[in-house]
Amino acid sequence: MRKSWWKILAALLLIYTFAAGFLIKVPIIGNLKETIRNLFFHVPMWFGQIILLTTSLVYSILYLRKPDLRHDIYASSFAKTGILMGVLGLITGAIWATYTWGEPWSNDPKQIGVAIALLIYFAYLVLRNAITDIDKRAKISAVYNIFAYFIYLPLIMILPRLVESLHPGGKGVEGNPGLNGADLDATMRLVFWPAVIGWTLLGTWITTLNIRIYLIRDKNLLNAK
Repeated sequence: MRKSWWKILAALLLIYTFAAGFLIKVPIIGNLKETIRNLFFHVPMWFGQIILLTTSLVYSILYLRKPDLRHDIYASSFAKTGILMGVLGLITGAIWATYTWGEPWSNDPKQIGVAIALLIYFAYLVLRNAITDIDKRAKISAVYNIFAYFIYLPLIMILPRLVESLHPGGKGVEGNPGLNGADLDATMRLVFWPAVIGWTLLGTWITTLNIRIYLIRDKNLLNAK
């Protein structure tokens, strides 16, 4: 039970997120209407993705400092779950955009940046599968992961803010129907931040299961190292 407390917390927070997220009274902002509830799903997934990919980055750096295949397994596992969160974030964003912008894909700078960032990380997975030598794969993957991370951050957090965008945070567009942080009332914040923690813990939970599979599969190899 002591080792499972955070898993129980993850489940409770997500149950709370789904229940409160669909039941609480939300403010009417622009043309968002009831779609504002997607804030409890779409945005926390991106928060979770950033945290997971940052953890993956840390393990890649640790591997380069002290080559240990366990670090490589941790780095790749966190990256895979981060990619999954990114895909889910992109899908929920497209659904939200359909109701607020009129179409799921409008070539918004934020959407394009996210798509490119995900493709860069998909290339990371392809690279890993293309290299058969385990040590060489781990080293090259670690280097690529570091570069991918520092390309990823500007693509989704900096560049979209420098150009006109429908997405919140974009350079001033008149009549931007997006939701800004200042629009959140106290009730929404009571759901939003637990949602961020819940989705992040869920991503971590999925990652730990993946890590356990790899550790069991490569047990003999790790012991030999």
